[in-house]
Amino acid sequence: MGQGSSQFSEAELEDYQDLTYFTKKEVLFAHDQFQKLAPEKVGHNPNVKLSMERLLSLPELRANPFGDRICLVFSSSKDGDCTFEDYLDMMSVFSEAAPKSVKTAYAFRIFDFDGDEYLGRGDLQSVVCRLVGGREASDPSALGPQNRLSVADVDCLVSKLLEEADLDDDGRLAYAEFDHVMSKAPDFTNSFRIRL
Repeated sequence: MGQGSSQFSEAELEDYQDLTYFTKKEVLFAHDQFQKLAPEKVGHNPNVKLSMERLLSLPELRANPFGDRICLVFSSSKDGDCTFEDYLDMMSVFSEAAPKSVKTAYAFRIFDFDGDEYLGRGDLQSVVCRLVGGREASDPSALGPQNRLSVADVDCLVSKLLEEADLDDDGRLAYAEFDHVMSKAPDFTNSFRIRL
């Protein structure tokens, strides 16, 4: 971290601290981690972007079935590539210090695959498929041997979820409905975390 401390002025560190759930020391550590992903590219230039491919080399994202979605949601350019500030936002939201309400809001965006601001049947099928080892619900072959659920099982699970959580019976979850479900999940905050 020695070199990282000279990368930012005190004012910049204070701004990052004010805009995240991190201390100055954690901001410097995050920058060090970001720089290790591409030491040849990253310096003090806040506009340098790392590719989604590089970001997915982080063990925490590589092991996460939503790693690509996380990169896309936090990418200011919406292509999955991230600047240091995008990366810092991502790590801040996944930190222990981030409130559950912030984690819930970002989880909703990550799970909203089609970007329509609702979690419809297709979004929920994709979430379930990724959680059990497949990729996307639109690709039945994604439910391969590593997946313990059949397409019919996924459909049944999504139907049950909508039956329980879709309070206005419109066949999809609005953010308020998703938030209501997450408020009843005490372990959600613990599972929606990445440690620096």
